[in-house]
Amino acid sequence: MAKLSIVVRNQKREKMVAKYAAKRKALKDAGDYAGLDKLPKNASPVRLRNRCELTGRPRGYMRKFGICRIQFRDMAHDGKIPGIKKASW
Repeated sequence: MAKLSIVVRNQKREKMVAKYAAKRKALKDAGDYAGLDKLPKNASPVRLRNRCELTGRPRGYMRKFGICRIQFRDMAHDGKIPGIKKASW
C-alpha cells in the first residue's frame, strides 16, 4: 500500500490537469510558450503517474484494468474479473 500522501498528491495533479486541459490546448495551438510557462507545474499531464486504483502501487500497473499485477492476480483467482481465468494445460 502506497503512502496516502503520495496517492492524494497524484489525485490532486489529476484534477489540476483536467482543470487546465482546455487552456493548455489553446496555448499550444497558438504557439504561446510563454503562456504555457506561466501555468502551474502540476497542470502538465507528464507529471501524472499511473497507480493502482486499489492500493496506489505505482509499479506493475496494468493500464487495461487500472490495477497492479498483484491485485489483478488476486481478483482473477477470486473470479472478480469477467473473462479472466487461470491458465492450465
